[in-house]
Amino acid sequence: MLKSKTRWIVRNTEENAKEHLVKELNITPLVATLLVNRGITELEEARLYLFSEGEAFHDPFLIHSMEKAVKRIRQAIDEGEQILVYGDYDADGVTSTSVMMTVLRELGADVEFYIPNRFTEGYGPNEEAFRWASSIGIKLIITVDTGIAAIHEAGVAKELGMDLIITDHHEPGPILPDALAIVHPNHPESIYPFKELAGVGVAFKVAHALYGHVPEHLLDLASIGTIADLVPLRGENRLIVKQGLKKISQTERPGLHALFEITNTKQSDINEETIGFVIGPRLNAAGRLDSADPAVELLLSNERQAALNIAKEIDEMNKERQAIVNEITNEAMEMVENNSDLKDSYVLVIGKEGWNAGVIGIVASRLVDKYYRPTIVLSYDRTTNLAKGSARSIAGFDLFKNLSTCRDILPHFGGHTMAAGMTLNINDVADLRVRLNELARDILTKEDFVPLTEIDATIPLEDIHLESIQQLRLLEPYGMANPKLKVLVKDVSIQQIRQIGADHNHLKVVLEKSGIELDGVGFGLGNYARDISPLATVSVIGELAINEWNNNRKPQIFLKDLCIDEWQLFDVRGNKPLKKWIQDIPETNSFFIVFNEETLNKIPKGEINGEIIHLKDLNEIKNDDINGGNIVLLDFPPNKEILETFIKKCKPARIYTYFYQKQNHFFSTIPTREHFKWFYAFLRKRGSFNLQKFGEELAAHRGWSVETIDFMSKVFFELNFVTIENGLISLNHVPSKRDLLESITYQEKLEKIKLENELLFSSYQDLKSWFDERMTCSEKLEEEIKQWT
Repeated sequence: MLKSKTRWIVRNTEENAKEHLVKELNITPLVATLLVNRGITELEEARLYLFSEGEAFHDPFLIHSMEKAVKRIRQAIDEGEQILVYGDYDADGVTSTSVMMTVLRELGADVEFYIPNRFTEGYGPNEEAFRWASSIGIKLIITVDTGIAAIHEAGVAKELGMDLIITDHHEPGPILPDALAIVHPNHPESIYPFKELAGVGVAFKVAHALYGHVPEHLLDLASIGTIADLVPLRGENRLIVKQGLKKISQTERPGLHALFEITNTKQSDINEETIGFVIGPRLNAAGRLDSADPAVELLLSNERQAALNIAKEIDEMNKERQAIVNEITNEAMEMVENNSDLKDSYVLVIGKEGWNAGVIGIVASRLVDKYYRPTIVLSYDRTTNLAKGSARSIAGFDLFKNLSTCRDILPHFGGHTMAAGMTLNINDVADLRVRLNELARDILTKEDFVPLTEIDATIPLEDIHLESIQQLRLLEPYGMANPKLKVLVKDVSIQQIRQIGADHNHLKVVLEKSGIELDGVGFGLGNYARDISPLATVSVIGELAINEWNNNRKPQIFLKDLCIDEWQLFDVRGNKPLKKWIQDIPETNSFFIVFNEETLNKIPKGEINGEIIHLKDLNEIKNDDINGGNIVLLDFPPNKEILETFIKKCKPARIYTYFYQKQNHFFSTIPTREHFKWFYAFLRKRGSFNLQKFGEELAAHRGWSVETIDFMSKVFFELNFVTIENGLISLNHVPSKRDLLESITYQEKLEKIKLENELLFSSYQDLKSWFDERMTCSEKLEEEIKQWT
């Protein structure tokens, strides 16, 4: 057996719906299966999803307060009022600010932007900034990607005679700010058809309303913020990203070209992964370490050299950010490992003075990856006695909902089900930890702490081919709620397996079933090479791709995880030293079985990672505790019965057969009747013979082993043909006629030879079958006992 690293949740396919889509849309069963399993079953919906035929943006005026917001913005433009765009410091906030700045400038507004400093001001609108805005004559503030929780600040704006328009997408709280307009797709009174826009998506809809048409020239920025903010890529978000990626591949925006240049990114190859892992992190970096203003200036820049200078500055910030993240992550993990209370927590709440508040969200994500539990990472500021934190969660624990029960100690917090940000008094951190752990203890089960992998479908090998994989591109772009496809390929054999890479830490396999083969590569899975036995039936999950090499194109699966449901046999028969293969034995749940006292005394105990069990006879078999364990048969059993009984009782997950013997049991073949006839004639001629003195000479003379002479002598003794005293063997003068099979020693030797042939000299397949038969008999007996009782 081989357990998967994660829990596999596999979607089931409604076959009739799948076949209908295959027939009507002329798509492969693979693509149809994936559509159906993602809830897209209607023909027109599927056609729209795949081919974007007739897909259009929603009317922006369906969003709550949009008409009021647009009217006030136009009034400000017409009257020449100063407008302030108040943004956020992440990639979504930066692109939201850039979109809003662009549309207002193009419409002739007198507008500037303001993004608070993460370290000195914290998240969201703040009173000091609003008072500064009023002091320089601002009459209208428009927030982007922030503001839905700014209840106090909305009151300040009203007191100062400024109008406040909030455009945001974060979860609305029970009390909303008293603003002129709240443009939010998920406003309690909203009738907007799509609720899950990113902050930049909301800004894009405001631009749509102000222009009176879809602002296609802003789709590049809108798609970047949408991807970076990890909102669900479905509905209007998917439309923004799908069309936005096309715009990016053609964009002339100097700021983006500068980013492409410093990251060696080919513009025509840009996809959602480029945005998520290359562009987005650099736009985030500025606000994580200092002011986010350079990122906005980069996107708004109209001059190539100026953009390139800013891009280089941001790239250096990103490198610094990566180093800081690694340092804090290592410190945080050390704190968890050295604190048993933390390590055993249902929710990790961890903090330290001096940790960079701009990167703790990334650290929280890494801790979730490591420990798989809801995590809050806090940066302490002793001068203000405040802790600024970022939280990440796991499936089954709604962060926003559970943090909402702690509002009395969270003066500032906001977020979503899986991520949140907050500020609280350092003195309240312990209380927050206790409360969240109590909530989690009631909500989460032991199973919830096993990482979860959602799998789109179970796909037979015959449905994986070049055409079906090429058609998968119709499902792009991938992202949240439309993740890169993971498929399950069940019950296949492995034709080839090897470790690859400079450190042998990657895995290369060829999967096969019914004559169909599929290449597979598992990055970081190199150790599995020693965990998969030759005839194992394997199930794998992974992502499908096309491998192009030397003008050859072949289907391929990038392995993410695998499992084996049946017990496995690992054949290490032979007398090679333990140290040559002992490292392949799992370090946990392994049991080393020794049958012979002599072997027990020779085992180098320091090389064994596991429990050594000396199995002297059947009475020693009390191995209920090792069910499902890894059994290592170190030496050869004295008889078949003890091994059969042991195997039937322990039901191992793996068996490693070493079967060490100092030498084969006396000799490889049993002496023939001609051997016995010659030896008897020799004794009759001599009358007696001193085995101790001359046994070796006789053996050498005949080309036998000394053990052969001793064996035949013992058989003759048991049959009363001879007497043996002090090494002297003498022939009895009147022996009764006896058959060799009447000798216990001869019978045991026959059984030993038979067992050696079955266990030592058999093929791998025959040895596997031998164990299979014993385990199957045990399972059948258990079933019968259950029926009887």
